[in-house]
Amino acid sequence: MTSPTDPTATTAGAASATWNRCTAAPVVHAPAVSQERIAGDDIIGVRVATKHARGYERPVRFVCFGDIHMAFHAVERLAATLREADCAILVGDLTNFGDPPDAFRVVDAVRTHCPNVLAVTGNLDMPQVIDAFRAEGISLHGEGRRLGPVGIFGCGGSNVTPMDTPTELEEDDIRATLERGHEAVADAPLRLMVCHTPPFDTRLDRLVNGRPVGSPAVRTFIETHRPHVAVVGHIHEGRGIDRVGDTVVANGGALRDGGYVVVTDDADGLHVELRNFRSAAA
Repeated sequence: MTSPTDPTATTAGAASATWNRCTAAPVVHAPAVSQERIAGDDIIGVRVATKHARGYERPVRFVCFGDIHMAFHAVERLAATLREADCAILVGDLTNFGDPPDAFRVVDAVRTHCPNVLAVTGNLDMPQVIDAFRAEGISLHGEGRRLGPVGIFGCGGSNVTPMDTPTELEEDDIRATLERGHEAVADAPLRLMVCHTPPFDTRLDRLVNGRPVGSPAVRTFIETHRPHVAVVGHIHEGRGIDRVGDTVVANGGALRDGGYVVVTDDADGLHVELRNFRSAAA
């Protein structure tokens, strides 16, 4: 496994009961970002400074991970972290060409440790999983969920690949899906975007040969709407943290390789950590 990229800048659903202690308030958008290496080479943290009133007494934590590919042992390795989370966010590719029953095996494994789950699908999940997640009330694909001051929205699948995988979208479809989801939470003091496909031409979308294969539509959307944080996946070797304009973008890499992202909302703003459970420090 390669070391994580240093974070130098380059360019209201099923969980609502848990969040009734949260109250939203107007925000003064302050996109300043401070960077710190947390502990060891495999945890990198970035602080996104925001100002808004917190209606809860303790930090709220989102544990975000994707590219699980039915690796149940990896979910179990993350059990202690999930038990401390307020919400688990799945960033796609739960399965390997799997249908809804396969996808819900993964969801249920996560729910064993964290009952509140939201998700997008990946390009290796069958298209009908999107509808199954929507029916279950956990989908972020073209949808938004307001959890206290945090508005979470997203897009599953991927841009078109040479591999003709089950859930691939044209760039216009990706843009429209993100717009739809964002519209539902556009007034949230904090906005967290969840997208299986990373933005084009960043540290996070490059293959081993250095070729960028992310989505131009995702990049344009981020530049236009400036979500505070975006969590992405899809490109396993793209693990790292980068910025697109004011937005901190994190790719945890594949959970089956130990990679995940923790987003914490506390009194000082949003804190984004790139972690790996194979590191003793994590």
